[in-house]
Amino acid sequence: MTTWGQTVDRPNVTDEINVYIRSDSCGAAETWANYFGKKQEDLRGVGVYGDPGLLEAVRNDRLGIGFNNIGYAYDTETMEQVKGVKVVPIDTNSNGKIDSAESFYDTKHEIVDAIGRGAYPSPPARNLHLVTKEKFAGLTKEFVRWVLTEGQKYVDEAGYVRLPEDMIGEQLQRLGG
Repeated sequence: MTTWGQTVDRPNVTDEINVYIRSDSCGAAETWANYFGKKQEDLRGVGVYGDPGLLEAVRNDRLGIGFNNIGYAYDTETMEQVKGVKVVPIDTNSNGKIDSAESFYDTKHEIVDAIGRGAYPSPPARNLHLVTKEKFAGLTKEFVRWVLTEGQKYVDEAGYVRLPEDMIGEQLQRLGG
């Protein structure tokens, strides 16, 4: 698709879609590329540096579209979509419309909940992992324990999704002592 009319089956609308992508290597770009069965290098569009830059490029272009992390797409105070942008829903069941089960984009709370319960597809949602060469030990182990316990209260404001309690328990058990 190259025009906005093609996206809504209106051939008389010929405004071209201006696609913005990240110019720098990032997890969001790699994840979106995976969603389309591609690699980050395969994404085409106007390269913009960083999440804030990409958001501004789309906000300033009425024909623009791009991707971003939810921490940038939603206002941290109101939890609503950032003024001047609209988060585009994904028709996960491919029936040509957004059903009520797919309609969870109005607020950050709604999308975070949808990601947490698996209603939003992965990719583009993605899991992040903490890794080490050896077993976690010493201060590193305590940091990971903090992330799994006390640190979970900061996850939402940072634009991430809290881990389910059963996963936290499992990971704490694996961490040991």
